[in-house]
Amino acid sequence: MADKNLLSDLTFLGGPSRLARYIGRPIHHFAAIEAAGGVLMLVATVAALVWVNSPWQDSYNDFWHTHLSFAVGDYHFERDLAHIVQDGLMAVFFFVVGLEIKRELVSGQLRDPRFAALPAVAALGGMVVPALVYFAFNAGGPGQDGWGIPMATDIAFAIGVLSLLGNRISSQMKVFLLTLAIVDDIGAILVIAIFYTSDLSSNWLLTAAVLLAGILVLRRLNIWYLPFYLVIGVAFWLAVLESGVHATIAGVILGLITPAKPLQSEDEARRWANWLRMQDVVHLDDVRRVGFHLRESQPVSLRIEEMLHPIAGYVIIPLFALSAAGVELSGDVLSDAVTSPVTRGVVIGLVVGKAAGISLFAWIAHRLGWVTIPKSLSGLHMVGLSMVAGIGYTVSLFISRLAFDDPAVADESRIGILVGSLIAAVVGMAILSRTEPPLKGSEET
Repeated sequence: MADKNLLSDLTFLGGPSRLARYIGRPIHHFAAIEAAGGVLMLVATVAALVWVNSPWQDSYNDFWHTHLSFAVGDYHFERDLAHIVQDGLMAVFFFVVGLEIKRELVSGQLRDPRFAALPAVAALGGMVVPALVYFAFNAGGPGQDGWGIPMATDIAFAIGVLSLLGNRISSQMKVFLLTLAIVDDIGAILVIAIFYTSDLSSNWLLTAAVLLAGILVLRRLNIWYLPFYLVIGVAFWLAVLESGVHATIAGVILGLITPAKPLQSEDEARRWANWLRMQDVVHLDDVRRVGFHLRESQPVSLRIEEMLHPIAGYVIIPLFALSAAGVELSGDVLSDAVTSPVTRGVVIGLVVGKAAGISLFAWIAHRLGWVTIPKSLSGLHMVGLSMVAGIGYTVSLFISRLAFDDPAVADESRIGILVGSLIAAVVGMAILSRTEPPLKGSEET
């Protein structure tokens, strides 16, 4: 949690005003809590459900179907607000996901195959088995295209659930679930790109390829002027959107090609810091020059991720939840959902398929000698973590929107996502609360 002493009294948050004390700093402290993003997402979900089941339910659909348009020459862009969130703002979210994946590949858990093997194998089971479970309920039916829905794990909600259990959760358990969720994200991205893309336009694809090549050339020339990348990046996103490939893939690609290694070594940054300290008279230009070298000792991807992560977690995802979670919960809708193979496939896929797939694939890989399961991830720990991984919320809702054109089937799938994710969270917490907390000060290997 953020400490008030870390806030400068030169800023509003560190100041003595009542607004800062009673509103600003509490919000700042809340944002520093690990589960804050998940809390806002939950609030947005409840707000969407209340709104769509209130006397003002027509205003919910009217609002999200409000059309925005603009024209540049012969090109005309028109989308409603729901699709602007889905295709535009969610592209920023997936850009952040791409940055996280790149960081893990370059300097995180996915860099070392020994550490990545267990969560990677477990994630594979957590994608394959739920998809098969769902397909078993819906093969040949109107809902068969939704097999990708129960494959997803929601990182924000899953890590938020673990944070609620305090010292019962070891750092190794968090790292395992985080790495599993990132591998899961890679699988979801591939599923969206391959199976939920149609009507490709070769001209727009060629345009996207040219723009992507332009970004790579700028990188090669060591040109780091952000407005260049912003303009070309937006154009690349628009070309991908019009090509028929889902626009969020543009965000992922841009995240993956962002440099994840610093342009300036730490030793060089230290030399500049020491140089500044040894100056008899320090000028503003000297501070700026040293500040530049210190900034460049931090990877570009990490700087952008730190800047966008709060926007993605506290603005974009709650907005997406508000636009996607609005399901009418009338008696007829609920009775249809109870008997719907789509709802049952999603719920059982998230709750049973995820837990069984992750645990089973990890156990098989361990028996074959491919991976080693540490004590902190064995037994009830593995079962509880695999159950928490069944919280599929954000990406599951996203795939549901891509999979179904029929509003009734889409509603049945969303009810399944809400119910399945809730069951997975509650059962996962119940199981993990029965496990022994790690010894204080022990180092897990």
